[in-house]
Amino acid sequence: MMEGVAFPSVTCKAPVNIAVIKYWGKRDTELVLPLNSSISFTLRTDHLCATTTAAASPTFKEDQLWLNGEKIGKTRLHACLKEIRRRARKRKSDNDKDDNVSEMLNWNVHICSKNNFPTAAGLASSAAGYACLAYSLAKLFKIEGNISDIARLGSGSASRSVFGGAVVWDMGSDSNGSDSIARQIYPHTHWPELRVVILVVSDQQKSISSFSGMQCSVETSELLQYRIKQCVPARLDALIKAIGEKDFETFAINTMKENNQFHAVCLDTYPPISYLNDTSHAIQQLAHSFNEHFKCAKVAYTFDAGPNATLYMLEDTVDLFINVVQHYFPPEVNMNEGPFVKGLPVNDIDSIDECLLEFHSVPRKPGAIKYIISTSIGSGPEVVTDPNESLLGEDGFPKDLKCSS
Repeated sequence: MMEGVAFPSVTCKAPVNIAVIKYWGKRDTELVLPLNSSISFTLRTDHLCATTTAAASPTFKEDQLWLNGEKIGKTRLHACLKEIRRRARKRKSDNDKDDNVSEMLNWNVHICSKNNFPTAAGLASSAAGYACLAYSLAKLFKIEGNISDIARLGSGSASRSVFGGAVVWDMGSDSNGSDSIARQIYPHTHWPELRVVILVVSDQQKSISSFSGMQCSVETSELLQYRIKQCVPARLDALIKAIGEKDFETFAINTMKENNQFHAVCLDTYPPISYLNDTSHAIQQLAHSFNEHFKCAKVAYTFDAGPNATLYMLEDTVDLFINVVQHYFPPEVNMNEGPFVKGLPVNDIDSIDECLLEFHSVPRKPGAIKYIISTSIGSGPEVVTDPNESLLGEDGFPKDLKCSS
């Protein structure tokens, strides 16, 4: 519990995860049960994360949630909170421990959350946000065990962000969703050479939400049904094996094929959905040209439901690739939003093979990329012990003045 406040309070950070096999479409919208299993890598919290403070008090008049400075409606918070309270009651009944949880079950909660990256722009903000919410509430109410199914009630992909490293979300088969849970298959230390580069093309909210897009695909796309039955199971096995063996070539090819098919499903939806823009397609072409130059897969791209690119590569490729990216997509001259390359250090390269700078199929687009994040695989959610990082003040309301009650 956070010290310095008069009520129980917990602050946590939870990471983004980037799927290499996508979750797209539900078989049950209320329980958020997916049509296919998926696999992802969790990223480091120091570069991309959600921070959440959860507190309970008998003086709070109602359950309230603030996100990025604004009070929001009930949304799926209450589904998560209902399940947290149910498990807390069961834990109390099973253990009969006097640790104030029984009192807290009759109190309302205040939750304040913020992201350190754009929300609803296709960077898995809901995954980080709801994983952080579920993790914080679990710590507050002393819930133990796998909480991925609680995070899933907020956002399906959030189930994967409650673990670090490589994570599989099993679709499950039970109608009540009891076996639709995430599990870590390899820790973040398994493949230390693996790095992640994110090219932020847009930080604006996408025009079609993932929720709306996937529901429309379920209703209209014939390719979606073929994908989940014929392609995903074999590709899932191939990727798990490739990650286990640190076989980057197989990993990269399957990741890009999966990405391309996912976005083909979006185009096969009626009306068609296009989350990618011209810059996204140029990044894809750059990745293929870069790989063809080296006659092997050096980088692998994947895009969630948005134009921003996530590229997986090995550590020895990062400096060269980012330098090449900056040649084709140089920053705006008057850029005033901090460094163009954020995150882990990237070295400038003075001498680059001219062939890498003369790909005729890749247009040069100054200012098309807003910034670059260089990061790596992370270890999952964590509790923040510094009371100064709490998002709630001593009155139980957000410190941010935009979040006024």
